[in-house]
Amino acid sequence: MNPLNTPNRPATAAPYPTGSLPEVGRGTAGAVLPGQTQRVLRNTYALLAMTLLFSAAVAAAGVALQLPAPGLVITLVGYFGLLFAVHKLQNSGWALPAVFALTGFMGYTLGPVLARTLSLPGGAQTIVLALAATGATFLALSAYVLSSKRDFSFMGGFLFAGMVVALLAGLGAVFFQMPALGLAVSAMVALLSAGLILFETSRIVNGGETNYVLATVGLYVSVFNLFTSLLSLFGFGSSDD
Repeated sequence: MNPLNTPNRPATAAPYPTGSLPEVGRGTAGAVLPGQTQRVLRNTYALLAMTLLFSAAVAAAGVALQLPAPGLVITLVGYFGLLFAVHKLQNSGWALPAVFALTGFMGYTLGPVLARTLSLPGGAQTIVLALAATGATFLALSAYVLSSKRDFSFMGGFLFAGMVVALLAGLGAVFFQMPALGLAVSAMVALLSAGLILFETSRIVNGGETNYVLATVGLYVSVFNLFTSLLSLFGFGSSDD
């Protein structure tokens, strides 16, 4: 399930692509000292935790207030516009407000999706299951990269191309009302999001990403996509019961 869904149709996990803008302000592998890498990691995980909590609070408020879905055009314009702002402001004092604006907006788009899930039989259990699976996957993949320090930068081109294909397919599933295609897109996005978590984390660990604001946004979008895709998959199964 994701913010691109319409209220009265099965969920389709059309993803938010993480590599939609040029990677500006990023260093090269091996150019960062271990102490600097640890600082980037620490700041990234601290900001990621805060943005996830903020996004969850906004989504919960959306459910409680029964806020309407923003619609496809507002969702895309809002997401890409705020993402562009984050990249432009990455080295300024406005970077953090831009990050919270982006993640808060994504939380707002998630609210109506959660409300629709809760209206289904077993909806609360579906959300808890998707949340638990997302958390376990993120922790396991992050721990693997942090312990092995393996470089997954070679996956970047493939993951970006895959997300573009998934986005186009997800939009097609929405416009042409094709639940089977939507389910396939959800599975594809879940796998790509897991790969992006490996990719983004390895870039930080190996010195390829030196800006914790951009690192946070990359990981946040990957976690968000993973959660919404799993929510779509689990919700599809629950709707058939």
